[in-house]
Amino acid sequence: MNVATILNQKGGGVITTTSEKSLLDITKLLAQHGIGCIVILGDDDNILGIVSERDLMRAISRGGPEVLKAPVSDFMTTTVITAGKADTMDQLMSEMTTHRFRYMPVVERGRLVGLVSIGDLVAIHVADAEFESDAMRQYITAQPSLLLDQASRRRLAGAA
Repeated sequence: MNVATILNQKGGGVITTTSEKSLLDITKLLAQHGIGCIVILGDDDNILGIVSERDLMRAISRGGPEVLKAPVSDFMTTTVITAGKADTMDQLMSEMTTHRFRYMPVVERGRLVGLVSIGDLVAIHVADAEFESDAMRQYITAQPSLLLDQASRRRLAGAA
């Protein structure tokens, strides 16, 4: 499965803001939208950074509650690894695991078109595993009456 398929299923909406917002503003946006990260865009809509709940916790642990007044640009992750629509689920999982982050913006032709989280990938993986398990269970436990012709069913019934 590729990123385009994932975005078609979940949608491509991404909450964004600017680098001048304070960390307190960011926490309010995260809570308001029930999300775990926000992509920070520049004036020309290019990605300047990304800030997650984890970034907020690090900032507060280092500087106390006063850092909530500081601009997000002081604390956001500025080296943002992005995905393209043609990238596979396995590629994203590998990048997220290697670099230890949970959110990956999706960029197409230089523009932000979506965001994929590790939660999205795990949910798809679980759904695929459940589908395969159900298919295997149905194959293994199929009733003989479904697999055999009428004469074969009679022979089996007489042998029982």
